[in-house]
Amino acid sequence: MIAIVDYKCGNLRSVENALERLSCPYILTADPARLKAADKVILPGVGSAKAAMDNLRAAGLCEVIRSLRQPVLGICVGLQVMCRDSEEGPTEGLGIFDAHVRRFEAAPDVKVPHMGWNSLGNLDGKLFKGMESGCFVYFVHSYYAGLCQDTVATCRHGNTLFSAALRYENFYGTQFHPEKSGDVGEQVLKNFWSI
Repeated sequence: MIAIVDYKCGNLRSVENALERLSCPYILTADPARLKAADKVILPGVGSAKAAMDNLRAAGLCEVIRSLRQPVLGICVGLQVMCRDSEEGPTEGLGIFDAHVRRFEAAPDVKVPHMGWNSLGNLDGKLFKGMESGCFVYFVHSYYAGLCQDTVATCRHGNTLFSAALRYENFYGTQFHPEKSGDVGEQVLKNFWSI
């Protein structure tokens, strides 16, 4: 059973739809006991990292998430709040990934937000089993995690090479939206389910 963290901030329905397509059983919950008992946990997110962290703190879920020992997947803002901190707000994150989140700098040939399909590079680890660099996934974000020791996939927007995915121990994060990334995204979710 996958537990989707219900913290009033996220693209919950699209994640639910993706799991239903894959016949993955799931629950939507903010109950610490149910999160701890789940086989896997997904922390989705859209919008502001500051609002997301405020909601996690208000729900008493920060320490709960840090304490989880099963596989945990943060999506988009879910990845960003798992980092040390973010310029958005600014705000302090959960500190799981050793990365700082920055805002893209707009330029004549670089639009912010980074929105649409882009290719992944430097794929590493179980989340990308059976996949090759160059596959395309869907992004919608104005902030990004810099490269760090936890980077397991990269992407380029303009001149900025950033972490498209992170991993530390049992924690995984994707800046892209696997639930909106077609067959490639479905494979990422299948791989997460099989970890």
